[in-house]
Amino acid sequence: MKHSLIALLALAVSTTAIAHEDRMYTQESKYSGQETQVRLEAAVKEKGLTVFAKIDHAEAAQKAGLKMPFSIVTIFGNPKGGTPFMVSSPASAIDFPLKALVWEDASGKVFYSYNPLSYIVGRHDIKGQDELAKKLDSLQTAIAKSAAE
Repeated sequence: MKHSLIALLALAVSTTAIAHEDRMYTQESKYSGQETQVRLEAAVKEKGLTVFAKIDHAEAAQKAGLKMPFSIVTIFGNPKGGTPFMVSSPASAIDFPLKALVWEDASGKVFYSYNPLSYIVGRHDIKGQDELAKKLDSLQTAIAKSAAE
């Protein structure tokens, strides 16, 4: 009985870890942080989306007298894409507009990360937006490929 309980607990912990890993997609970029960022912004604009804001964490750290590798969050989207999700679940506005993170690790490798729309839809239990969600998931994938591959 004790071993079964331990096995069930281990399974629950490993399942939680797997679900957590599925929340954000991360891929290594073939380019420098700056080049990946330029490519990201170009891909966003090419797809007819708007870059609403960029948050340069490394620059902010430097201003505070700290060091941090390249790290920029880009906030982008189009109200036609995000609004239907926010109407379905107002709390989903925390995840819209969409965001992408270009970052560098301590060894100098550059990565592109984002929360896929399928995760956002599941997180907020949004119903009735399946076709739009698939379209925007594909769009996010295309932008990631343009930026990092």
